[in-house]
Amino acid sequence: MNSNLEVQGYCLTAEQSRALRAGLRFPTALCLALVVTGLVLESTLIILALVPIGAIAGWTSRHPFDLLWNHGLRHLTGSPELPPNPRPRRHAFKLATVWLLVVGVLFAVGQPAAALVLGVILVGVCGLVTTTSFCVPSTLLGAWWRWRGASEATS
Repeated sequence: MNSNLEVQGYCLTAEQSRALRAGLRFPTALCLALVVTGLVLESTLIILALVPIGAIAGWTSRHPFDLLWNHGLRHLTGSPELPPNPRPRRHAFKLATVWLLVVGVLFAVGQPAAALVLGVILVGVCGLVTTTSFCVPSTLLGAWWRWRGASEATS
């Protein structure tokens, strides 16, 4: 679990990782539930409503759903506040944003089969990061940076 979070850019001790486990999964779990709902209903509106949320998550240090956790839900469990999202995690949110946009546009232009195929792939990737903290985009981007000989900080 800790190595999966390190790939996303977090530098946490094992104790911090345990304390933040539910909180770090909350934003992706809520997105996962909303994407599944959008796909089941074949709803352009639900899918496209997630695009600005993903954009905020990708271009700022906070996912909007982090705020729900930090200012509300964490108090129910006595959990610590979530730290800002590191750059690799934000890059993954940017990729998810583009993916959601494509799925939403496919629904909007009457291509539900293609939207559902791409949506199911997104659900798989989002489900994986939600359940195991293994982030496919962060892993692939990290491999790309290593292959290019660039550090994450310069990318």
